[in-house]
Amino acid sequence: MTALSRNRRSANGLTLLVAFGAAAVLGVTATPAAAAGPPPRPGAPGLGDRLYPLLGNGGYDVRDYDLRLRYPKKDPRQTITGDVTITAVATQLLSRFDLDFGGGSVAGVSVNGRRATFTRSGDELVITPKSPLPKRKPFRVTVTGFTATPVVPDADAPVGFVTTPDGTVLAGQPASSHLLFPSNDHPRDKATYTIRLTAPTGWTATANGTPLGVRRHTGYAVSTFRESRPMASELVQLAVGDFLVHQRPAVHGVRIRDVVPRRLASTLLPKAAIERDQLAWMERQVGPYPFENYGSLVIDGDLGFALETQTLSLYDTSLFGAPTFVLNPVMAHELAHQWFGDSVAPRSWSDVWQNEGHATWYELLYAEQTGVFKQYTDFDNREALFKAVYALGDQWRDRYGPVARPAGSASIWDVFNPNVYHGGALALYALEQKIGADRFRQLEREWVRAYQGRSVSTDDFIALASRIAHRDLSTFLIAWLYGSKTPPMPGHPDWVVKPVPAAAQERAAARAQVGTDAVTRRLRGLIHTGR
Repeated sequence: MTALSRNRRSANGLTLLVAFGAAAVLGVTATPAAAAGPPPRPGAPGLGDRLYPLLGNGGYDVRDYDLRLRYPKKDPRQTITGDVTITAVATQLLSRFDLDFGGGSVAGVSVNGRRATFTRSGDELVITPKSPLPKRKPFRVTVTGFTATPVVPDADAPVGFVTTPDGTVLAGQPASSHLLFPSNDHPRDKATYTIRLTAPTGWTATANGTPLGVRRHTGYAVSTFRESRPMASELVQLAVGDFLVHQRPAVHGVRIRDVVPRRLASTLLPKAAIERDQLAWMERQVGPYPFENYGSLVIDGDLGFALETQTLSLYDTSLFGAPTFVLNPVMAHELAHQWFGDSVAPRSWSDVWQNEGHATWYELLYAEQTGVFKQYTDFDNREALFKAVYALGDQWRDRYGPVARPAGSASIWDVFNPNVYHGGALALYALEQKIGADRFRQLEREWVRAYQGRSVSTDDFIALASRIAHRDLSTFLIAWLYGSKTPPMPGHPDWVVKPVPAAAQERAAARAQVGTDAVTRRLRGLIHTGR
């Protein structure tokens, strides 16, 4: 993600804080629990994520979504209706289970074809099937007639289902996709998706993955898309409105499509053309692109961020109005997320540095290798920038928490904070200094190869780094990722960390200064909260 902060502009351009298929027919009928064994239990109403405890739900593992949405008229502010069929496997003997849903009404729920009872509790849709669901057995839950209404995007308080002058889009990271459709809304539970969008003739519907065709009838068109690679709910994209879809030549077999407001196509499409060169560049860095297609979706609005929705990165016209020395590195950041954050997803939101630290790393590397680093950052090179980041290390850890343990989630910017972005990239720089550039490149390639399609933790990264380096790096990386103090930088004994004032009053003053300090402003200007 690339998030644009409340203070959106600085001297260099931006100021920021970044295989069950749906067609599988499961003739499964729930059976009562056997007389022996534990009794049925409710699934947990959350996965216990430290930052978002009620995101996701326990007791089952989703394998596939068949999502169907209906847009009655050409009105970007309209309430839409939908149905979703979720194929899942019970991980315990389930008496009831939850889905995350914060939208409007729900008409009905069935489990394995039988009507189920349901209640609403906050953003929890609590479902009780007719009979308990056996452990390790697949089941299907269908929610019909749910409704959702888009809201106007607000850069200060990002939300998921948003309206623009041309249509609606979804920006679900980290906790907003369930404002549109019922789901297990946590990146730990990835699944495949079939998405069917019914819209009036003349509007364009686009979603993640491969287009399977358009069926037209009585003034409407039904567009179907299939994302056959596992996808986290926070990365779903559904763009419906007066948009134009522009196809570009494939890159190494990867199809490229861009989606922009029809009335702005001549201005926006030329600026997105760089993504073809960038995709080839990223493949040279870390290996083959992990999905079927890629592209950019640009909307006319003030999102306050860019976002790596899977196979179709989301931007706004504010960013696309920036100079290319700003826009292009940001686009490289979102593209890098397709490997780091999308294909390899975080197991918990505390692991979000894996997304943002890596995307920032390749954003800066791209800026350096394309000759725009000085313009983009006001620093001569990456080493100079990392030295400045290092100096702020203890202050950032004091304010935001360690790199892999953000202090809180009261605001989205508490999670997507500078220490996750540039602090995460700094930890990668320290690791490269420790193990050498060749081993580091090997680690990066192996990380996205070994864990493709999975949700993994910081501990997994530490373990893989140790295997690649042929030595135990746990003490080293735990200090960098979880420590409250910034460790010494390998190879740079002269680098100095600024102290954190001890008194609470002084600490508050120092925190206020973070927003005005010249170096911090430059660094925040690079923070692409690609959420």
